[in-house]
Amino acid sequence: MTKISHSILLSILLSGSCFAADSLGVIGIDSTTIDDRFHSSRTEASSTSAIDGQKVDDAHIENLQQVLQAIPGITTEIKSGDTLKIHIRGVENQRYMGEKPGVAVVIDGVPVFERTGAVNIDLDNIASIKVIKGGASYLFGDDALAGAVIITTKKGATNKSMLASEFGSFGYQKLLAESSYANDSLNTRLQISERKSDGYWADSEYLSRYANGKLQYYIDETSDLTFGVEASKREKDTHGTVGGMTQALTDPQSISSGVDGNGRDYSRLYDVELLKLFLTYAKDFGDNSNLLVNVYQYGDDTQFVSSPQKYSATGTKVTSDDAYTTLNDYHQIQRGLKSEYRSSGESLAYMMGADIRNNIYENKTSYLVDFRTRPTPPTYYAGTVTGDSKTTEEVYAPYLEVKVPLNDATTLTLNGRYDHIRLDNDDYLTNLSTQKNFDVYSHRLGLTHTFTDSLTLFMNRSTGFRAPSIEQLFVGDSTPTSTTKTLNNPDLKPEESVNYDIGIRGSFPALDNTLTYEATLFLLDRKDFIMSSIGQYASGTTTNPQQYQNIGGMRSRGFELSLQSDSKKTFSFDLAYTYLDAYFTKYSDFYLGLGSPYLPTYQQIHYDLTGNTVPRTSRHTLNLIGNYNVTASTLLSTELTAKSSYYADELNQLKMPGYAVVNLLARHTQKWGEYTFDLFARVDNVFDKFYFNTARASGDRDYNFIYDQEDLSLTVNPGRVYTAGLSIKF
Repeated sequence: MTKISHSILLSILLSGSCFAADSLGVIGIDSTTIDDRFHSSRTEASSTSAIDGQKVDDAHIENLQQVLQAIPGITTEIKSGDTLKIHIRGVENQRYMGEKPGVAVVIDGVPVFERTGAVNIDLDNIASIKVIKGGASYLFGDDALAGAVIITTKKGATNKSMLASEFGSFGYQKLLAESSYANDSLNTRLQISERKSDGYWADSEYLSRYANGKLQYYIDETSDLTFGVEASKREKDTHGTVGGMTQALTDPQSISSGVDGNGRDYSRLYDVELLKLFLTYAKDFGDNSNLLVNVYQYGDDTQFVSSPQKYSATGTKVTSDDAYTTLNDYHQIQRGLKSEYRSSGESLAYMMGADIRNNIYENKTSYLVDFRTRPTPPTYYAGTVTGDSKTTEEVYAPYLEVKVPLNDATTLTLNGRYDHIRLDNDDYLTNLSTQKNFDVYSHRLGLTHTFTDSLTLFMNRSTGFRAPSIEQLFVGDSTPTSTTKTLNNPDLKPEESVNYDIGIRGSFPALDNTLTYEATLFLLDRKDFIMSSIGQYASGTTTNPQQYQNIGGMRSRGFELSLQSDSKKTFSFDLAYTYLDAYFTKYSDFYLGLGSPYLPTYQQIHYDLTGNTVPRTSRHTLNLIGNYNVTASTLLSTELTAKSSYYADELNQLKMPGYAVVNLLARHTQKWGEYTFDLFARVDNVFDKFYFNTARASGDRDYNFIYDQEDLSLTVNPGRVYTAGLSIKF
């Protein structure tokens, strides 16, 4: 792939003057980690997609998956309600607990990572979404292994207010109030909203409340100051996973056993409070230079219960739905400062940036009740603290982007970033303090060549990384009661990814340039990724202890295509197609656990999974939306989403069938005087297709010494879902 890319690059450089369009003029820097005021795809060297916030509003969705599935290369896992986990190009699709997703998510310049590994996004407060695919650590640093999702929230633009209400299947309700004001010196916006649902599954109700505010003050004609705040409180019960294929087919609204066949999910009763604060200063220096400075704080307080209780303190079997043994209490604060200065010109454009972070993660776990794990002793007692630690993460990272026009049509893009990461951990349970530093370099080398105003070729080589966590480095110290089953590995090195893109973007002159497209061939290699030496989620034993090692590798390769026509026409459509071949290039140590890890009969069977397909990655994914503007105020829209079959497990033994579903949307806007009424009705899964939102397995869930479809955890799609609502703007 590298030789091919270099050959194409050389050919373009030699022939550029022969096929050049008009001069590129002033070359600008479009990259930013702070906001969306710079966006142009003409000289963008990476595969990118953008969604306008109005499209999110008009879709009247319950979760962001319903919009992101229109972007090729993205897969999402719905946790519940409006909470989801985002993956790009198959990276980290094999992980399904609280791990980071391999995708940097940034909202208003704030890198947001929640303790659960998912991301919370207020769907009613999105001004724009930009997705960068491929390694993106050259801009965003840690965990941008496969790309980044950059979201900018709304600001006040006109003096208006809005009230909205939506209702739908399974007790879904949304209430929204918004007001904004603008004059020559400032604009403000305030919004409050509530979403709740009884959920399709047993114990899967959720409640999400948001309060958002943004104030932008224009200091003078060349500078402004923006302050933003978002507070949210989320309550949910379970994830809604059903245990085993038989249960999913006969009783899809029940909840997975998790471990013991009693119909209880492993973790429940999540209570999450988030607070995001940011302040951005922007200053223009003439027409071609700009400075952005952003300071932020993002707080996440999460509590939930886990580990269903099996036996009481006296050895009696416990089957109560609400009997759990462990309280998990997590607090984290992410603080940071970013600064970017950019300058544009005809012969050179550049951006210099600095990213400074100080993050604190506090984790505490304790027992809720007296209990046993088997009928016989030992007995564990309520109030016992099983984990109490604090990790401080400091990041110091300068980064640079340079664009150089090689001729009238060709632009070379160079990116570089250096991250110095310091991890300090204090374990108050063991009185141990540990510390580790990492120094990581990331880069992008890109090229764009404009053949005509309607056709641009782009290519790039970009990298991503993820630094080891304290838990991975010192898991032996953090589990002092199991020192013979867990081992430290302070020599872990960061995971790395290398991505190659080559593609074209443009429009069709024969159609008056109303149909735009982007087509990309990609190859992404992820190496040295960190995994337990006994495979994922398997329990260590004295003879085969758990240790995190750089033992994994995977490769994603494929093709992405997006087509978008003019939505103002009577008929229009959007198409997103992905062909993805994702497989493990190195996975020689996987141990399948059979039976209960709490009993002496527990077994571990070794597998070499090198060459296996990464689970939950369909070869073919298609999203097609057709729009019919009946009148200027009435829209009918049809959406088709189709996925081919995929494996639910790393062993590639449990295969899930593909599916195709159809959604319908009708929307009518009516203006009466100063009031604008927007009425909509939406039907998802019109033909009531039965399929699984997610399917996963990694071991013998029911402890019967047989690994089969009864060991699956399945999130069943709720079938046909109705939603309708009304908004009033004034």
